[in-house]
Amino acid sequence: MRPVETRYARSGETRIAYQVIGQGSLDLVLVPGFLSNLDILWEDPGYARLVRRLSRFSRLILFDKRGTGLSDPVPMAALPDLSARSDDIRAVMDATGSTRAALLGASEGAAMAIVFAATWPARVRNLVLYGGYARFDGSVMDARRRRAFLDSIETSWGGSATLAHFAPGRADDRRFAEWWARFERLSASPTCALALARMNGAIDLGGLPSGVKAPTLLIHRTDDAYADSKGSRDLARAIEGARLVELPGREHPIWMGDVDQVAALVEEFLTGMRPVADSDRVLAILLVARLAELPGRPVSRPGAAHPGERSALFHEAVPKVMERYSGHAEWLGADRIAARFDGPARAVGAAVALREAAVALGLAIAQGIHVGEIDLSLSPLAGAPVDIAERIAASARAPDILLSRLASDLVSGAGMQFIDRGPLAGEEGHDPLRVVALATERHLEPVGRKPRAPDPGILTPREREVLALVAEGSSNTHIALQLGLSEHTVKRHVANILLKLDLPTRTAAAGLVARQPAP
Repeated sequence: MRPVETRYARSGETRIAYQVIGQGSLDLVLVPGFLSNLDILWEDPGYARLVRRLSRFSRLILFDKRGTGLSDPVPMAALPDLSARSDDIRAVMDATGSTRAALLGASEGAAMAIVFAATWPARVRNLVLYGGYARFDGSVMDARRRRAFLDSIETSWGGSATLAHFAPGRADDRRFAEWWARFERLSASPTCALALARMNGAIDLGGLPSGVKAPTLLIHRTDDAYADSKGSRDLARAIEGARLVELPGREHPIWMGDVDQVAALVEEFLTGMRPVADSDRVLAILLVARLAELPGRPVSRPGAAHPGERSALFHEAVPKVMERYSGHAEWLGADRIAARFDGPARAVGAAVALREAAVALGLAIAQGIHVGEIDLSLSPLAGAPVDIAERIAASARAPDILLSRLASDLVSGAGMQFIDRGPLAGEEGHDPLRVVALATERHLEPVGRKPRAPDPGILTPREREVLALVAEGSSNTHIALQLGLSEHTVKRHVANILLKLDLPTRTAAAGLVARQPAP
């Protein structure tokens, strides 16, 4: 479902898709970079966060450039130059009734914004350029990287190959890479993408930046993986009175990294006031769940064998789980849930309930839990803590429940046990995050019991099956999946095994199996 309505403006014979969000006192036009699709971008929490932050103080106008996303395609034999493409800004402003606006140009959108500001100075009140450049030469991207980038488009477009060039820190996130692949396919065709990339590589504004008269702010990531920060430094020298702010980070898209910091810089520059601290910010426990089908898994409920029916039944179960554990959940696309809770034990309880519901329906579910401060006024849930919970979930092997060490420390004393999983790879400039896995089975040594020699022969055939899988290191949930049992049943089998064999832990049971002679 699209968060806002998409409309179309006419630029000559070409129709340009646009959206408007917010009711601020000033108009702000976001001029996008290489990839753009107004529908798909909303699925990314970082993009949604940035857009909603900007729309707090402005009437924000978003659009897809001609040839990309929801806008009309362009003929490959007659690609529009920067002048024609920047005229799309005028068409969108006219369609929205905006006579004068601030422009926020990102990546190649910075060049479009400069051309428009120099051509229509009366219609530009301020200019913000993010990750921009006046000339795409060797100082912005060397020839070797440039060739590799073009090759990735020519040979692997639609398979997320460009992600490593734009956001290398996200390239190992399989789920995000899958989303990026779809984003590539729905942003432009392979032929169009290659033509646009070659045209962007030929950008040379010459002396045009010196003709910009609007107050200008430039923002650039110091270690930008796609465009070297020298591009913005050159622009800062060419535009009279321009101010340059360099932020830490490698990710090139404006909607990645610390988007709150970017939005705060833009707001202060355009309004002259520092952003007021969010009154709706609260400390919350964040849970992100990722779903997938389990091929060949028998479904326990009649009539739910079809994947669509499984998903629908799980959708019905989520509100009941949230009500039981006092949580608030939102769907981030068809296979991801983000939820917040006011207590860690409630979040863990909800995660276990979601896992049981998913496994019963033949769905694989991997979950991550973290704690942090979020803004309740934003929907869908977004912010750095949600992003971290999503990274934790992405690293989990279904159906595990992983928690950051910080989140697990908050439930100490609640009778839960955790298994250390070591560090989660951190983003550039951040320390690795330690994570733990929820251990769902516990057994306490009876006080004062005289130990006896364990005899596996007293176990039932099913208990011996479970014991063999315990010895292999399988969790209760994985055993349940392999044997077609419920997690609760497996938990009871393990407890009975430990009781019958008079063993204190799963490790002791595994050791017993290892000591048994081979049959």
